[in-house]
Amino acid sequence: MASSSPPPSSPPSSPSFLTHLPLHPPSSSDQGEKRVEEDESRVPIHIVTAASQLPVEFLEPSPQSKLVIGFDCEGVDLCRKGTLCIMQLAFPDAVYLVDAIEGGEELIKACKHALESNYITKVIHDCKRDSEALFFQFGIKLNNVVDTQIAYSLIEDQEGRTRLRDDYISFVGLLADPRYCGSISYVEKEEVRDLLRQDPQFWTHRPLSELMVRAAADDVRFLLYIYHQMMEKLNERSLWYLAVRGALYCRCFCVNSNDFADWPSLPSIPDSLNADGNGPEEEILSVLDVPPGKMGRVIGKRGATILSIKASCNAEIHTGGPKGPPDKVFIIGPVREVRKAEAMFRGRILDM
Repeated sequence: MASSSPPPSSPPSSPSFLTHLPLHPPSSSDQGEKRVEEDESRVPIHIVTAASQLPVEFLEPSPQSKLVIGFDCEGVDLCRKGTLCIMQLAFPDAVYLVDAIEGGEELIKACKHALESNYITKVIHDCKRDSEALFFQFGIKLNNVVDTQIAYSLIEDQEGRTRLRDDYISFVGLLADPRYCGSISYVEKEEVRDLLRQDPQFWTHRPLSELMVRAAADDVRFLLYIYHQMMEKLNERSLWYLAVRGALYCRCFCVNSNDFADWPSLPSIPDSLNADGNGPEEEILSVLDVPPGKMGRVIGKRGATILSIKASCNAEIHTGGPKGPPDKVFIIGPVREVRKAEAMFRGRILDM
């Protein structure tokens, strides 16, 4: 286990907060419901306002000290323009709340090497908006992500459970699933949501309140436990899908002018999956432009048009929604299915 101690030149002050961190699952032979409350260790929560307070293994990634960390971001309308306020990092022995308000752009950019590194696995639930904010505001290309939302869907498919194509599990829903966490109650999350409705600037306020600290830590402290649970379930084929779709999710809303040429290359299909001639098809991200003001017709009344296209194609389809980017449709999936969806959307656009 990598040390979470920061460089000796700037030791952190004694943490004011502690949290429970679920321990590594005992073994794959334990098929009972997981109840992390019964097997937890207490770890410190460090509030970080300077890069020197972060673990050196994080700031200086290397193949000799590979890490797996829980990762999330909090902000105000988090997207390419919304304010990034806190970046949460969960290590096996500590949680770090990187304060973007107090530490500013310099602090977030100090994390660039780690967030782009292949040597640090970032476990996150639905990375699209976080990646968008990091890319457009700080020039960071989020890389080597394990997205638990994608992993959950792959496990459901792998184990033969039917689900709707557009049925993405929320993080709260994942915590409530006894196969992963054991019916965790997330009361603080609902309290924070109520406060956010009353005050959209909630995450910008300083100093951080105890509720803010605990709510931010809650969003990452279970992720490593869930990660280990999921890795035991995923087969080789699903692991490849997880890697490539995570990379495509990171790119999804980060539209640029060079077709992502300066992003890390996508994971290649392992030779072992092609050995029997029945390997998976290459997966891609396609971005379609919609004429200004016509997105409503592309989506259709109550989403009817876009839902019918989703039902006809084995591909994921996303729109920027209220946060943007506007007038674009994002399609992720196997090449043939993406091209099929493109044709259907273009037919719809031509009908306008």
